[in-house]
Amino acid sequence: MFSASGADAILVTHLPNIQYLCGFTGSSGILLVEEQSATLFTDGRYTFQTREEVSGVEVCIVAQGLVKAAGDRLRSLRGKTTVAYSAAQVTVAQKRSLGAAAGSKVHWVAGANEVERLRAVKDAEELAKMREAAKLISDIWTGAVRKMKAGISELAVSADLEYAMKMAGAAGPSFETIVASGARSAWAHARATSKLLRKNELVVMDQGAILRGYCSDMTRTVFLGRPSDRVRRLYQAVLDAQQAAKSVIRPGVTAGQVDAAARATLRQYKLDQFFTHSTGHGLGLEVHEMPRLARGERFVLEENMVVTVEPGVYVDGLGGVRIEDEVVVTANGAEELTSATRELLEL
Repeated sequence: MFSASGADAILVTHLPNIQYLCGFTGSSGILLVEEQSATLFTDGRYTFQTREEVSGVEVCIVAQGLVKAAGDRLRSLRGKTTVAYSAAQVTVAQKRSLGAAAGSKVHWVAGANEVERLRAVKDAEELAKMREAAKLISDIWTGAVRKMKAGISELAVSADLEYAMKMAGAAGPSFETIVASGARSAWAHARATSKLLRKNELVVMDQGAILRGYCSDMTRTVFLGRPSDRVRRLYQAVLDAQQAAKSVIRPGVTAGQVDAAARATLRQYKLDQFFTHSTGHGLGLEVHEMPRLARGERFVLEENMVVTVEPGVYVDGLGGVRIEDEVVVTANGAEELTSATRELLEL
């Protein structure tokens, strides 16, 4: 972990990274990782919680200022010390405070996403949790879609999904559930509104649940009524693009190659100009992790990475179609984790 940045220590401020490294799930913490030891700085609200959750590191309960406490610890280290930090997760004000507390003996360097790269490859325990989370969201969507009909609001569908998640044991949704109908389904990240579902509309439903700390993420698109040939063609194009992307996933393939496979299929349908986002992303403790399956990405996939595959087409005035599944990268290709039907349901 230290070789990528050439640092003597790594200052970890991103809470999911702290959770991954030592188990702490509180909302306030800084973890200082050295080659032979690590220290978690947190405050008195978490005295009892750290006893239950944290292992393998020293816990320092701080009365005033985590940043200052971490800086003071760095100041106390012997000799000149190079410390890596994440420039994307440390504010300018925090960096100034750290520098002031640590003093001139500390040389700061931008980190190389060391922890995120570790998190990208899941171990057997993580994969077991993610399989459970994927099954949960697949089952919940399958149950919820049976109750959908014209006259119900997008918000009601979203609330039903999120209620079912918690009743099934999830801590909550991985993100704000997307339910977008009619012309609004062409908004790739539309929020659910009070709009009522109507006959002869596409409905995009993007949902995920957090189970045992790990996220799931799945999108399905349905049609209220009997779809036109044009809608059927859009749906089949997206389904074929998703399958093309899944088919190239294996260790050694770059994230950009997966994205390119989806775009090539949509290009054959003359629909690639309506695909406005990346093909997928990593998944785990957070709903968006490394790697990003996007144009030109050279990140190389490894066995036991979990990624989403979610091509979509969005046509102004008509609506959108997106189909998203989670897969785990295996030596034999992509193993599907989400299992809800991918057929175009006519409700």
